[in-house]
Amino acid sequence: MTKFRKLITYSLLTLLIIISVFGLRPFQQTIDAEKALVKQAGVYATEVRRLPDASYLVAVRTPMPEVKADMLRWWFSDFLQTTEHYSWWHPKDHVWMDWENKEPGEIIGASHLVHEYIGGDLSKLRIQFVNPFEFFGYDPNDEDTFVICARVGLLDEEMNIAKMCHVVRNTLNGAEMRSRFWLGHVAKREGNKTISSLKGFIGNTFLMRLVVLNKQSAKDLKRHAEEEMKYLAELLPPLHESKID
Repeated sequence: MTKFRKLITYSLLTLLIIISVFGLRPFQQTIDAEKALVKQAGVYATEVRRLPDASYLVAVRTPMPEVKADMLRWWFSDFLQTTEHYSWWHPKDHVWMDWENKEPGEIIGASHLVHEYIGGDLSKLRIQFVNPFEFFGYDPNDEDTFVICARVGLLDEEMNIAKMCHVVRNTLNGAEMRSRFWLGHVAKREGNKTISSLKGFIGNTFLMRLVVLNKQSAKDLKRHAEEEMKYLAELLPPLHESKID
């Protein structure tokens, strides 16, 4: 009986250690399509929240009067080409940009290379745009909806650290953008491919996310996204009209 009790005790301790390190939902890929793609305008919450897998969700809703989904599609796929264009998007925070694997009129497969301030820190990032099917299991793009998704990585190191998605839906008086960032999705990369690695394994554990990710950084990202998308909402209508003229 004593040996049995010891076995139960050791088993419980082992289970507690595993849960403390990996969490109740280890390595969960937290992509909540039904919340990101909600159809009703005005109900999408702007928030910062730590998720059960210890990653952080940053969500931002931006009303865009007089903007249409096609304008955002044009901005990303065709217009945005230079650091000057990038600075219009956020005159204070956006410092430099370039493209990798960019084809005219296309965005999937391209990587946006940027230097931008988020909070007080200069972030050097590689934003690799992927087919939304990778996130949602289907492509939600249509004539009234523009969806763009990406893996966010470090520019100076072959490591991805987050995922993000912008969903733009037409409304009666313009459009609404729902931006969603999932912080703490770590993966080593080779070019555009993600590969298995010890660093990636450790980086996606509950305990490591709990230690490395903090709420202030998530709040800084929320502020940055709110500001840059407000700039974009004001910039796009006259810019797109001049393109048509």
